Amino acid sequence: MRTTVRWATTLGLTATAVCGPLSGAALAEPGLAPTALYAPSVLVLTVGHGESAIATTPERAVTLSCAPRPLGTHPAAAPACAELRGVHGDFGALTSHEGLMCTKQYAPVVVTVDGVWQGQRVSYERTFSNDCMKNAFGTGVFSF
Repeated sequence: MRTTVRWATTLGLTATAVCGPLSGAALAEPGLAPTALYAPSVLVLTVGHGESAIATTPERAVTLSCAPRPLGTHPAAAPACAELRGVHGDFGALTSHEGLMCTKQYAPVVVTVDGVWQGQRVSYERTFSNDCMKNAFGTGVFSF
């Protein structure tokens, strides 16, 4: 049941994030060329407490669109998009914030990412040992 709720939430947010910007294109005047062509980059990020996404109900979900400009419900969309562009959308290549001290308390936090990055389907899941470690990793991307 939890997996069904997670996927329904993810698909609903993805559809909203993808279709919202596209609806403006239909309103453009006929005969006008688009000002810029870009590959879509629309992501839905979720976070929940638990050891895996299957056994965890998302507690928060945000959208992040990075093209043509950063927008979405992510609280730091511009820095998150810049950070993702720096690693070419490879969430595994994001690094931890240097010098940040975190406790060794074990309170697992699961982050998932589903969507499209520059036209390619993306699905990512990572479990952090606690909130501090999550916030230190990919400083702008997972800080929501």
